[in-house]
Amino acid sequence: MPELPDIAVYVDCIADKTKGRELSGVRITSPFLVRTVEPPIGSIQGQTLRSTSRLGKRIVLGFDDNLFLIIHLMIAGRLHWKEPETPLKGKQNLAALDFPEGSLVLTEAGSKRRASLHLVSGLENLCDFDPGGIDVINCDTAAFIERLTAENHTVKRALTDPRICSGIGNAYSDEILHRSKLSPLLWTSRATTEELGQLHRSVQAVMKEWTDRLRREASENDGWPKKVTAFHREMAVHGRYGEACPVCGSPVQRIAYANNETNYCATCQTNGALLADRSLSRLIKKD
Repeated sequence: MPELPDIAVYVDCIADKTKGRELSGVRITSPFLVRTVEPPIGSIQGQTLRSTSRLGKRIVLGFDDNLFLIIHLMIAGRLHWKEPETPLKGKQNLAALDFPEGSLVLTEAGSKRRASLHLVSGLENLCDFDPGGIDVINCDTAAFIERLTAENHTVKRALTDPRICSGIGNAYSDEILHRSKLSPLLWTSRATTEELGQLHRSVQAVMKEWTDRLRREASENDGWPKKVTAFHREMAVHGRYGEACPVCGSPVQRIAYANNETNYCATCQTNGALLADRSLSRLIKKD
C-alpha cells in the first residue's frame, strides 16, 4: 500500500499538473469504485481543482463548492498521468479525471477491487475520513511519545496503526525500526524515553529521506512517479530477507503473518535473538 512518502509525492505531482485547472470530465468504469452517492460524482465536472492534500494514506482533491474527492489506493491502486481523454481499456483502468492538459487515471492490479473514491461536501464530512493519527513529520517528541504510550502496543503495531501514526505502513515501519535499532516486538509501555525519542527522530528522518528520494525520481520521469512500490533496492531491511544488513552484514530476518511480513536485523535490533513467526502471530492477534 502506498505510504506517506508515496502519497506526498502523488499530491505534489497532481498539484503541479492540475491545480487551478477545470475538471472537464469524470469517467468511471468500475461500479464498485465510487462509495458515495450524495453528492453525485458528476457534480465535480466543470469545477476547478483548488487544493491537493494528504489525509493519512488518502489523497484529497478539493474542488469548488466545498467539494472534496477522497482517493484511497489501498494495496494495488495506482495513479497515472496520461494524454487527455486516454481511453480506459482493460480491467485495471477504473477511472479517469480529465483535464485539458491530461487525464489522471486510476488503475488497480489484480481481481480484488479495494481502491475507492468518496465525494463529500464540506470540511466536517471530510474530517470523518481522518483516522486521527498524529502528524509524524511535524509533531514534537513529547507529543509523539504521549500518543505512542497512550495504549500499550508493540512498536510495530503502534507505528502502523492509522489511529496512532498518520501515513506509516508495513514497509516504512521496518525501515524506521531498523534505523532506531529497536525490536518490532518492543512494547511501548516498556520502551524507555530515550528509545522513544530515538524512534521519533528515526520516523522523521526516514520519512523525509524517502519523500525527497521519490520526489527526485519523479522529477526525472516527466514529473510523475512511474513505479510506486513497497520494495526498493535502497531499503535497508524491508523486502530483503536473507540479504546482508547494510549496517552490520548479518542476514536480514523475517516474521511472516497473515499477508504481511516484518523484516528486521537480529544483530542490530534484537541483540541477536531470532523472532519466531508463530510467536509473533499470537502476539499480534493478542495485540
